[in-house]
Amino acid sequence: MNTYELVIIGGGPAGLSAAKVAAEAGLHSLVIERDYKIGGQLVKQTHMFFGSEKQYAKTRGIDIASILIDDVKRHPDKIEVMTGTTVVGLYPDHVITLLQGEEYKKIKAEAIIIATGASEKFLAFENNDLPGIYGAGAVQTLMNVHGVLPGHDVVMVGSGNIGLIVSYQLMQAGVNVKMVLEAADTIGGYKVHASKLKRLGVDIRTRMSVKKAIGTTELNQIEIAWLDDSWQFIDGTEQRVDVDALCISVGLSPLSSLAAMIGCEMKFVPLLGGNVPIIDEYHETTVKNVFVAGDVCGVEEASSAIVEGYYAGLMVAKRLGHEHPDFAARKADYETQLDNLRSGPFGEKTRLGLLELRGERHV
Repeated sequence: MNTYELVIIGGGPAGLSAAKVAAEAGLHSLVIERDYKIGGQLVKQTHMFFGSEKQYAKTRGIDIASILIDDVKRHPDKIEVMTGTTVVGLYPDHVITLLQGEEYKKIKAEAIIIATGASEKFLAFENNDLPGIYGAGAVQTLMNVHGVLPGHDVVMVGSGNIGLIVSYQLMQAGVNVKMVLEAADTIGGYKVHASKLKRLGVDIRTRMSVKKAIGTTELNQIEIAWLDDSWQFIDGTEQRVDVDALCISVGLSPLSSLAAMIGCEMKFVPLLGGNVPIIDEYHETTVKNVFVAGDVCGVEEASSAIVEGYYAGLMVAKRLGHEHPDFAARKADYETQLDNLRSGPFGEKTRLGLLELRGERHV
């Protein structure tokens, strides 16, 4: 059984960033990715990012993925990448079982960084399994990776940044986005994204959601209705809309099952997206030498996942006796970057969620 100094589970922005900094500190790591290539969600994101220059502001997600992948390739003697591999078991003695193709493997790690990201939430409504109903991430994969349109007449459910951005990308590809539905009182994403859609004539309706999908072998229509203050549909407000595709973008849930499997103490924090591992200020879980980074410990933007990855890689390297030569300066810089990313109204959920995770009160 092979033993590695560091095993990083997840080859997205957090995992790749962690591997880079750990390598700079002299640590050998193995990055395990279940997809056939590394880069995570960034490989299908064609929009430009916000943040600062350090988080690649004004750079498209696909280009950020290339940057992070190149960073890893610069350390071939320190970083090993294993793609097309799923972690199926993670145990307290740091033994990891893998499924690569049809072959099971077993490895061991001195330290582990779990950077598995998040999965899309879905809505419960009648006939929600009809062909033609997609998550926003699936639509991005179809269009931006494979060049396939999901449909011609689409309704988007959810007005967060992902919903607004994917709606705009659909329109750029020639798809008719009939409307965006939002159950809350206000639009959830950045105003700049919503404004682009409104300028193109897209109707963004708040306090409204999809009640049922209509079709036999595929989606033909949806029934939508207004919501009351208790989030219940208001009888008599139903409307039918002809569509051949429905896109659901109602948030993400941390993929934290591996953290629970290895015995990390968990806590359900809605503001962070769901069930997340309890961590200290160094991103270490309650299981020694098991760290987390990215959406697995609280859903945020990819910019935050990148910085959390850098931070976790820095901390793990020090724990294993490979303190980075610029440790103090890097630590302070990464902490400042995260504070800046979480400032302002759009960072409030994360700030309050982290307080709740730590058992601190907030008002």
